[in-house]
Amino acid sequence: MTMLTVEQLAHTYGTGPKAVTALKDITFSVNPGELVSIVGPSGCGKTTLLRAMAGLMEPTGGTVALEGDRITEAPEGLAMVFQDYRGSLFPWLTVEKNVRFPLKGHGLPKDEIDSRVADSLVAVGLKGFEESFPSQLSGGMQQRVAIARALAYRPKILLMDEPFASVDAQTREELEDLVLVVKQRFDMTILFVTHDIDESVYLADRVVVLSKRPTFVQTVLEVHLPAERDQITTKEDPEFIRLRGEAARLIRSAPSGSDAAITDRHAA
Repeated sequence: MTMLTVEQLAHTYGTGPKAVTALKDITFSVNPGELVSIVGPSGCGKTTLLRAMAGLMEPTGGTVALEGDRITEAPEGLAMVFQDYRGSLFPWLTVEKNVRFPLKGHGLPKDEIDSRVADSLVAVGLKGFEESFPSQLSGGMQQRVAIARALAYRPKILLMDEPFASVDAQTREELEDLVLVVKQRFDMTILFVTHDIDESVYLADRVVVLSKRPTFVQTVLEVHLPAERDQITTKEDPEFIRLRGEAARLIRSAPSGSDAAITDRHAA
């Protein structure tokens, strides 16, 4: 069964002459154990799309389903990692308590919670920082805490909303590699939204390329790169260079859904 299905998703803000259509026709799917990245022009509605997929807002058209069940509110089995890690962590709680927090109230035995928290912290390289507070950590380490918290929840699918946009380039590369490690270790299904073309190709099994607003899916690029990836050798691979170039060209020349000729061709 497909893990996540997005079918003809559309969203319009407002009504009448002042209405703004953000999403026109978004259709794609995510399979179990797959990492799918979403990339597109600035302002194309990636955040609106993500909020609809997470059940945080109701779209004006189309559907989103998790394992066949339509999402109408934030579902069990879905976790999110946000760009603003500072706002997503509780500054008055230690690292260990931040990771433990979402597991409360789910009826899990204490031993199971302890095991999940410890395993998640080890997976993101934060063993030994359990009693630290977020303010004592670098930005990259704070984002690792946010990832550990999501992993401890053991979601069916992890949504990541431009999670590394606020860190420096070196830390970004380290966190990208961390995502690949935890995906393999936990057999995690991940939907990764980013504005960075290199990142979208480096991480993904498939790349969904969006148009300008009102937004539709221009194409879905299949990424046939080795599963084991490296920041240097992978990015020197001719296939990576080809895919990166194709995605860049699509985004740079991206049409909008209001372009009648493009719309007709897309519909065909």
